Amino acid sequence: MTDIAKAGTYKIGDRAVKRIGYGAMQLAGKRVFGPPKDHAGALAVLREAVASGVDHIDTSDFYGPYVTNKIIAEALHPYPKELVIVTKVSARRGEDGSLIPAFSKEELTEAVHSNLRHLKLDALEVVNLRSMLNVHPAEGSLEEPFTVLADLQRQGLVRHLGLSNVTRKQIADLRKIAPVVCVQNLYNLAHREDDAMIDELAAANIAYVPFFPLGGFTPLQSDVLSDVAKGLGVTPMQVALAWLLRRSRNILLIPGTSSVGHLRENLAVADLELSDDTMGVLDRIAKDKGSARAEVVDAGH
Repeated sequence: MTDIAKAGTYKIGDRAVKRIGYGAMQLAGKRVFGPPKDHAGALAVLREAVASGVDHIDTSDFYGPYVTNKIIAEALHPYPKELVIVTKVSARRGEDGSLIPAFSKEELTEAVHSNLRHLKLDALEVVNLRSMLNVHPAEGSLEEPFTVLADLQRQGLVRHLGLSNVTRKQIADLRKIAPVVCVQNLYNLAHREDDAMIDELAAANIAYVPFFPLGGFTPLQSDVLSDVAKGLGVTPMQVALAWLLRRSRNILLIPGTSSVGHLRENLAVADLELSDDTMGVLDRIAKDKGSARAEVVDAGH
């Protein structure tokens, strides 16, 4: 079994977690809507993750909706004392599975209480406010909904606050209202718009949690990644995750899967060390603008 502690730890607020965690989004049904095809398999993946040392799980009540949180509670409650569960709010699901912004005080308050109920917790360790202003980060004020969450934090229902799908300006503005312990955005070898943000957050001791580690690659970029992976005898996903681990000390990984075998592959990146030469080859991926950039489908992060 891989010792994921080799990849190091980083703090989310006052809790140190291993840098390789688990994202629960894929435990729901197709397009993160409805129940999983294999309920027992979903339970097995979560239990295997924790047994393998994972102490950071990312989830949300709008995954399913309610599906992943209920499965997490069924699989792991009562939780190990070292386990940090991070959830996110600001959206609800339509009957067709669509994501509908839910930013009002009443909606955010209900979302926090709903997460508490389904996760069987008295307080949520971290709640991320996800910007729903656009599919990708877009400027606009998030001060009103973040103030609502800060008030719920003062009530003791939430311990720490984070952000998702946000810009550098939004982070700076919201940190004036309450401390931000983590930021979750789209970032990978091909999409590096957040390079400066990551470095700024590292300087402020704020965790950065990238999603879609293989999202939006052009065919040429995918070929380069595949060639590197073949030379190392690993998968492209493992290379992409290992690159993220080396990119900055404040990056935490939350790769998701509904397969125990795939979970073990993801955790094995703790053993994968990329040389300076390999890092140089991979860094050039971002410089290739290529043609016909693959579309990134936002499935609910």
